[in-house]
Amino acid sequence: MAIAKKKPAEPVRIDFKKEDTVKVISGRDKGKTGRVLSVNRETGRLLVEHVMLVKRHTRPNPGKQIKGGIAERESPIAVSNVMIVCPQCGPVRIAHHADHVAGGKSRRTRVCRKCGQALDRK
Repeated sequence: MAIAKKKPAEPVRIDFKKEDTVKVISGRDKGKTGRVLSVNRETGRLLVEHVMLVKRHTRPNPGKQIKGGIAERESPIAVSNVMIVCPQCGPVRIAHHADHVAGGKSRRTRVCRKCGQALDRK
């Protein structure tokens, strides 16, 4: 009997970056706030600090200095289950503004949809 392979998620534009502060809006950790540790654009998932903690059982391996035991670590969460946190408004949706830079170039920046404050750090 063949084992069914898991299909990759539909490619979605992910507006989150590492070090963003996000709030979980659905799922078992609803209401928690954390920092984005990593973004996986292929699967459409984020690793958020102190969110979706799972227990990992590890066997000791003296050759690699692994102690072993039960450790808690973060598990990836779907991008659709989180919202970025604006410093003024709280959880908001993201808009994009094109800023014109010297030399005729333009740069897209992420802004808050409620107050218009820039969400990108310079």
